[in-house]
Amino acid sequence: MFRETSKLVIYRNLEKDNLLFPLADICEEFASGQYEKEQLITKIYVQIHKLLDVATQYGFDQNLWHNYLAYLLATCENPFSITCEKEGAQDGTVNEFAKSDFRIFKNLFDYDFSKMEEELGINCFSIILNYHSIEKKERRYNKNVSEKVQALSRAIENAKDENEIFDIVTSFYEKYGVGKFGLNKAFRVVHDNDGVSLVAVNNTDDVRLCDLVGYDLQKQKLIENTEAFVQGKKANNTLLFGDSGTGKSTSIKAILNEYYDQGLRMIEIYKHQFQDLSTVIAQIKNRNYRFIIYMDDLSFEEFEIEYKYLKAVIEGGLETRPDNILIYATSNRRHLIKETWNDRSDVSNDNGMHTSDTMQEKLSLVNRFGCTIYYGKPNQKEYFHIVAELAQKQGIVMSDEKLQMEANKWELSHGGLSGRTAQQFINHLAGMQE
Repeated sequence: MFRETSKLVIYRNLEKDNLLFPLADICEEFASGQYEKEQLITKIYVQIHKLLDVATQYGFDQNLWHNYLAYLLATCENPFSITCEKEGAQDGTVNEFAKSDFRIFKNLFDYDFSKMEEELGINCFSIILNYHSIEKKERRYNKNVSEKVQALSRAIENAKDENEIFDIVTSFYEKYGVGKFGLNKAFRVVHDNDGVSLVAVNNTDDVRLCDLVGYDLQKQKLIENTEAFVQGKKANNTLLFGDSGTGKSTSIKAILNEYYDQGLRMIEIYKHQFQDLSTVIAQIKNRNYRFIIYMDDLSFEEFEIEYKYLKAVIEGGLETRPDNILIYATSNRRHLIKETWNDRSDVSNDNGMHTSDTMQEKLSLVNRFGCTIYYGKPNQKEYFHIVAELAQKQGIVMSDEKLQMEANKWELSHGGLSGRTAQQFINHLAGMQE
């Protein structure tokens, strides 16, 4: 049966380190009868080891073999799967090739390893087909991918033939997408010898906008812009600026969680990577998702010129920014680029050159953000309100007077009034109670 993997058409371009083709070679060697027993067993355990690594990474359980086959189908990006992601299943001759591939996968799902185990005196396949994983904390594996892949695996297990698998898989592509963009929320940029790639961030904070106490006007403005974006309407690049610890970064992380199921994805990039922005955009501009390129704590010193790459990408280059991409940034600076008093003077005392042009150059970056949202430091009353709300959510039992007194003592020695200080104070109280 494993020999049929050589007949795959659409799903030939599986990831390089997949287990399917090595296992096919092992099964073919076993079927030929021309093998050295111990060497073949060693080859089998090498692949079982790799399968367990994947299962641990994604928290797979029960039938690891079926989970893995479903994982291959869910992550294999090809013209067929990407078309289904955008438009769902369409009529066409290509469907015959797809169903032929799904027939092979159906046989792989049903493959009987018992004869191989019996002759070689091993039981590793029986174990992975009835596996009970150790319960892990969510941060130890990619729960989002795990749940979707296991649900796909169970659906294919119950399918009667390739026609049902076709409907199951194409519906999965249309609903969730395919590959890393379909299964993951967030990504980071990696530049190595192979070029620029986007690597999934396996675990993101499951924070929601309701977890950020206060700042209702700011959150509403951010929601309105983001909702317009995910609905395919016109939206603006957004800059969240203001005092440190006021929830700017938290708001953007919450936005990702709120709108992920509507096709929103996020890519985090640092300023030393801005030269890769054009390459990143080229990789995502034709996908059926809405991407926010996220820049945290954005600011530039006078000697840093990376902002010129950003200006060209946001607005100013020959190529129009794709409609499925926005830039969201946070900064403690309103104008992003450090200014000097000489910038404010029309003529520099040093060399007599006009410096108003320098001022306009520095302001032109922030002017490219059509939506700017200010997050100010809370006053004493607002700070106590944040503390009280967080304490209630955390289940901390303490009188209001005592809570306010302790919160006041804490902020005096821990960075002043801010939402971050309030959260750190509540973390301290929760730790003491535990």
